[in-house]
Parts: sequence; structure tokens; C-alpha cells
Amino acid sequence: MSTEHVDVLIIGAGLSGIGAACQLRERQPGRTVAVLESREVSGGTWDLFRYPGIRSDSDMYTFGYHWRPWRNERALADGDAILDYLRQVASEYGVDRLIRYRHRVVGASWDSEAARWTVRAETPDGEITLTASFLWNCGGYYDYDEGYTPEFPGLDDYQGQVIHPQHWPEDLDYAGKKVVVIGSGATAVTLVPAMVAGGAGHVTMLQRSPTYVMSIPGRDPLAARLARLPEKVRFPVLRWKNILVSVGLYQFSRKRPDALRSFIRKNTLKMLPPEIDVDVHFKPTYDPWDQRLCLVPDGDLFRAFRKGQATVVTDTIETFTEKGIRLTSGEELEADIIVTATGLKLLALNAPMEVDGRPVKLPETMAYKAMMLSGIPNFAFTIGYTNASWTLKADLVSDYVCRLLDHLDRNGLRVATPRPDPTVGERPLMDFSAGYVLRALDELPKQGDRSPWQLKQNYLTDVRKIRRDDIDDGVLTFA
Repeated sequence: MSTEHVDVLIIGAGLSGIGAACQLRERQPGRTVAVLESREVSGGTWDLFRYPGIRSDSDMYTFGYHWRPWRNERALADGDAILDYLRQVASEYGVDRLIRYRHRVVGASWDSEAARWTVRAETPDGEITLTASFLWNCGGYYDYDEGYTPEFPGLDDYQGQVIHPQHWPEDLDYAGKKVVVIGSGATAVTLVPAMVAGGAGHVTMLQRSPTYVMSIPGRDPLAARLARLPEKVRFPVLRWKNILVSVGLYQFSRKRPDALRSFIRKNTLKMLPPEIDVDVHFKPTYDPWDQRLCLVPDGDLFRAFRKGQATVVTDTIETFTEKGIRLTSGEELEADIIVTATGLKLLALNAPMEVDGRPVKLPETMAYKAMMLSGIPNFAFTIGYTNASWTLKADLVSDYVCRLLDHLDRNGLRVATPRPDPTVGERPLMDFSAGYVLRALDELPKQGDRSPWQLKQNYLTDVRKIRRDDIDDGVLTFA
């Protein structure tokens, strides 16, 4: 029996994979496309995570696709609304018919003589093999099977329930119970007010160190003012307003970190009850945007503190006990449920890869335009921004891959490979001090010290370089 061949094979049916397939369907309808999804449903992150209050931490006017407007009035949307949006878009573009569920990719090999990838995938009916002219990894950058949990001393002594948000039980009853949420990132600041609203007796946010938290309106005020305008006018205005605010805020944080730090502190101080010391619990040691800012809609986290239904504790864990957690200070936090909102476990590749029989070692590669890898032919990956909406970058990657495939067709070419340049200096792929990034840097590709190997983390720069620069730039080689 012959092996099935497709022009483009996409790994992952989440936000990136659905967007990639939609753009291929729209802009290159003559190509055959398949999407392999390891889970039994689409949606990626937005189906996997089921913890209370899960929502976007970017505004939906930029988190939604630029070619398919977000029509919900919430700027920071909940997970169910985002999942509905993704599946509706997949249906509108016919991508839902391209997805092959419960297909877990376990290996991919490039053959230069045949100019194609051979991809192996495990399915309920056994392992299958497909070939593809172009391979596109849209599986994100974290392990769906396992989140990150530190080694906690005394964990086996604890008599209550321990939960990681990545594996939230559907039947969890926390009504009236004492809950400790370990963490201070986006997941923790979402969980605390959501569990309070869901009837928890009391929720304590236990953090080792503070995070910058900013309150923003849950509904974009400008959207209300523009409500009567046609969508084709209103949506671009809202999108570009949010893009410029996001880029401007990041650039301001790089140039005047003390000024932004002071601004955030003053606004946090206004929203906290007097018994919570802002300089103890909300004054990080790092500058704004060294790690991602946590956005809370309409100040819901601070409202839970003001009502006395939640508290924040900044300390380190000495040990778990039978009834809760004993801190280094000697204080003991009793808890019926402990939630370890301690982060993600990065997973840069879904499966091992080979090029002409040689295993691909990611730390030995360099990222080209933060979407291809040196020495690896006809391969792209989608990873979003750390300082802005994920989808801003995902859309640009889709634009670029479509342009690249057009270039190959027009010139009678089959293969494109970023050529390694030994004169380019190496840097870590992500200049970002979040724990989940630092833990995985040694396993990731490098970036370079100059374009097109350097990752700018700037959408306005990338729009010019990715959408408009020549495909044949002297760095890509063609065959």
C-alpha cells in the first residue's frame, strides 16, 4: 500500500495550527494539507486547560486572527469563548475536515534526494507513515502531558488534595474550603478571584516573589465608542490601537523602567486594602517586562483581597505538613486543597527529527526569523511573542510560509533551507527571565546577534521584515 503524501503537513490543531491551515486554504487552495492532532479534540491550550476562570492574558483584538475579527465584547475573554471562536473559524474555512485526531507524531525524517519529509504518527489503530513536501510545527512550546512542579519536601505527608492547573479535575468541589494557590503568574492571579467567586471558603495566594499585576478594563472602552461603525472599520482601529499600546508599553519599559515601575506601584496601591503592603507583595526585584506582566480584568484579584476573601503571602516553603504548608518564617497555612500554579514544562519539538539520517540537535541550530532552523530544509515552526499577543507572531509566520511556498512554485524550486553562518554570534533564543524559559534554555535553538537570525520581539519590526523583505535574501538557499 502506498504512503499518503501531502504538500504541507501541520502538527497541532490549536490556535497556531488552525490559523496556519486556514491561511493555506484561503491563499493556496490548490495545495493538499493535513493537520495531525495528538488529542481527540481541537483547540490546544483552550481545550486542555479547564481550571476556573481561565482566560486570555492578551486583548482579543490582537489574540484573534487579523483576518477573522473577534466579535465578542470581552477584551480579555474566558477560555470557553476563545475555544468557540477557534472551532467556528476552523469550520468556516473547512479546516475541521483536515484535522486527524489522536495522531501523535513520534518521528520526522528529511530525505534530500526525494525532497520530502517522512513523518511517523501513533494512532489508535497503530503507527502510520505520511510524507510531506513541507513540515510545519504548530504544536506550541510546552508539554501537554505534564506541567512543571518543583520538588516539595514533605509532600507525601499532606492529607489534602494537590492539583496542578494543567490537570484540573472536572468534579472538584471546593465550596467552603480553604485553598492555597502556589504561584504568582497569570494562572495564579486568574485562579484566586475565580475560586473566590466559585464559593471557596478562603483562598491564599502563596508566592515566593512578587509579580507585576495591572488592572485593565474587561471591555475595551474604545470598542463601546466605535460600536456603531461597520466591522471592517471598527476592528482594524481596535486592533492597531492595542498593537501600538502593547509595543509602546514594552518600549517604554525598556527605556524608562523606573517610571513604569512607579506607575504600576501607584495603581496597585490604590486597589489594595491598607493591610496588604504593596512593597512586600507587589514589588518585584526585576524590571517590568523582564517577565510577562499579569493583566487582571476590572481589578478582580484586588477586589477579592479588599473583600477579605483572599490573602497574599510572600514567603518560601519549608515543608508540606499533614494539614497544609509550613513556611520558612514558621507560619503554617492550613489548606483543604493546594493548587500548584508553578508553571509550564517547555517542549520545543513534538518528536525527534532527522535530516538525511543525522539527528537534529536543537541547541546546535539557530533560529532564522524565529520561524525556521538553520540546516533544516522545508521546515517552519510557530512560536508567539513573549511580550505581546501570541497570535500577532503566529499570523506573521503564516504570511511568511505562504509567501515562501509561492516563491518556490514561481521559480520551479522544491527546497528552502536557512544556511548556517559561522560568523553570526550566538545568543539565547529568548531574552526572558521567566522560570519556565530559564529551565529550558539549554534545550532550545540559539538566536543570532544580527538579522535575520535575531529575534526582536517587536511586531512593528517583524511586519516589515517578514511580510515585505525579499524571500531570496542571500541566507535561504534553494534547490
